[in-house]
Amino acid sequence: MSIQDKGPKPNAFDIETATVQNDNYRVVAWTGKFLQVTLMSIPPGDSIGLEAHPATDQFLRIDAGKGRCVMGPEKDKLDFQQDVSDGWSIQVPAGTWHDVINTGEEPLRLYTVYAPSHHAAGAVQPTKEDADKAEESGADEPPEWTEQPEDSEPDEHAG
Repeated sequence: MSIQDKGPKPNAFDIETATVQNDNYRVVAWTGKFLQVTLMSIPPGDSIGLEAHPATDQFLRIDAGKGRCVMGPEKDKLDFQQDVSDGWSIQVPAGTWHDVINTGEEPLRLYTVYAPSHHAAGAVQPTKEDADKAEESGADEPPEWTEQPEDSEPDEHAG
């Protein structure tokens, strides 16, 4: 299934099929003015990467594979841990350190909803390394037409 981010125009697609078929680390599927939908595929033994979004709430849903979600108020105090698999959802409040680790033997496939939008519209990042490079270079910024909080701190990443 091919997904094309059409920006803040009406859109509908089979999100479960698209998520399960996605082989890329991250694909931005839809970017609205106030939120964004991305598809992710995390290889066995890898993770999203420990991070905190100071001004972004996040919702994730697992559609294939199994993993462990960790969250907490500090990167060294991850006092919430939950094993997750197909059908599980994860809610990450803004400012919370979080990671999702693939503990299974197949790719962990999930989608995430960011509010506000968090990535460049239509971005396709085949690997985590590609995503990291895009973020470091400034190429992974949300579009100017999205609503972003004023005076927000930048995202934090561990290690």
